[in-house]
Amino acid sequence: MAFVAVDWGTSSLRGALIADDGRVLDERHAPRGILSVPAGGFAAVFDELFGDWMAVPERRCLVSGMAGSRQGWIEAPYCPCPADAADLARHVIPVVAKRIAMVPGLSDSHDGVPDVMRGEEVQIFGAMQLTGLADGVFVLPGTHNKWVRVQGGRVLGFRTFMTGEFYALLGQHSILSRTIDPDAPLEAETFAQGVSRSTQGGGLLHNAFGARTLGLFERMSAAQLASYLSGLLIGEELRSQTLDASAGVVLIGAPALTARYALALEGLRITPRVLGAEATWAGAHALHTALQGTDTSCP
Repeated sequence: MAFVAVDWGTSSLRGALIADDGRVLDERHAPRGILSVPAGGFAAVFDELFGDWMAVPERRCLVSGMAGSRQGWIEAPYCPCPADAADLARHVIPVVAKRIAMVPGLSDSHDGVPDVMRGEEVQIFGAMQLTGLADGVFVLPGTHNKWVRVQGGRVLGFRTFMTGEFYALLGQHSILSRTIDPDAPLEAETFAQGVSRSTQGGGLLHNAFGARTLGLFERMSAAQLASYLSGLLIGEELRSQTLDASAGVVLIGAPALTARYALALEGLRITPRVLGAEATWAGAHALHTALQGTDTSCP
């Protein structure tokens, strides 16, 4: 029997009807993220968008993402790393008994400071299924980027970088907002210059000021400066990684973002594999299969 997978984020949600063999039969998208749902209104929004799919007797649903946060439908405590799909499946909690279940997300710790993800864990396990890779580095660009270490099919740990949020803050709320066009399309050459500058010392706090002075002296246009700043930030992120040309790297995310990371990684002579939304549905299928194996597909 087909099942329903829902990825419910902060600003939007999407759902898919997925066959037992993993084929996506139908998809739906809506701008109904958790911030737009009134208190106690999650069940009504779910029924409005997916009620016809769930009308089939005994059909089950897995929900992932921020719907499992404290501000969401029901809080699902994080599953600690290291973890594989079976470990994550054991931490799934019921929303509606035997019908709807919530995926918990993953947690890690760095020198006593916790790190968390919700929703990306499904994409990671899906990417493993789609690529056949059980070892490597999985990178998920977004507002808060995730760098994930995978070995033997298990997520060993991960680190989160607020690169996307810093880009938005600098481009919209700092002095740089007067000189750059944060919505300009990627210009590969100036982006690469930004990545290169990040490797030459000075640090981000100094190098970012260059995005103002390069405009002040008319050496870059507002559109070019947006790509340059993006390169500085992503380059700074790459500087904290230990990578070499033999590293197996998988990028998962929207094309506009994965293209930037792929370009930056090319400078390290690393050619990543790139995946998009298909990783989410493949991951949901992997978890659904793991839950069937434990006969607890919706507690």
